[in-house]
Amino acid sequence: MKKLFILILAGMMAAPSFAQFNTSRSRSRYNHNDTESYYGVRLGLTISSMSSDMATLDTDSRTGWSFGAVYGLQLANSTPVWLETGVSYSEKGGESKIYDQTFEKITYRMSYLEVPIVIKYGFDIVDDLYIDPFLGGYLALGVGGKTKTYTRNVDDRTSESSYDYVNRFDAGLRVGCGLEYQMLYAEVGFNFGIANIGKSDFDAVRNRNLFINVGVNF
Repeated sequence: MKKLFILILAGMMAAPSFAQFNTSRSRSRYNHNDTESYYGVRLGLTISSMSSDMATLDTDSRTGWSFGAVYGLQLANSTPVWLETGVSYSEKGGESKIYDQTFEKITYRMSYLEVPIVIKYGFDIVDDLYIDPFLGGYLALGVGGKTKTYTRNVDDRTSESSYDYVNRFDAGLRVGCGLEYQMLYAEVGFNFGIANIGKSDFDAVRNRNLFINVGVNF
């Protein structure tokens, strides 16, 4: 993961040097006779929590990483409407603090492979600068994670698979806005989990997470 992080950062630092090759395409982005497409890489920060039907099961937020690749396709020539999808690794979960004589806190860490599908609309602000609000959804599959229970007695602390407590499948809505300058891209958005990841039939549990991504489009 550290090697991938370094490669993505290196690509982002080098992007301005290569942006000149993309300028002509950017200037005619919505006036081409044929539909356009692009590929991109993303690296970001997630701030996640879990929401439940019972307030006592809600968690505080925790931070994590995400990285992945995207593909965008213009839905019709001469229109600023794009369909974007891809795949990413995303860390989610939450933290519950318990103040009593026995427990200190419980941390839920879940890692997902996530596939977003969104519609983006590009507003041309000035040459090569676009604002891209987007709306859509996501599907995700849990691929790893630990739930750790911290007690005041160190010998009683436990670490178990998070999927002993929650389901691996997740899905929900995705909304946000991006900012694009030539090959450089940044976005902020929010995932609203709709699928019940809890294993209880009575108290549904859903993921919530804010994400901030930066990347490069080709």
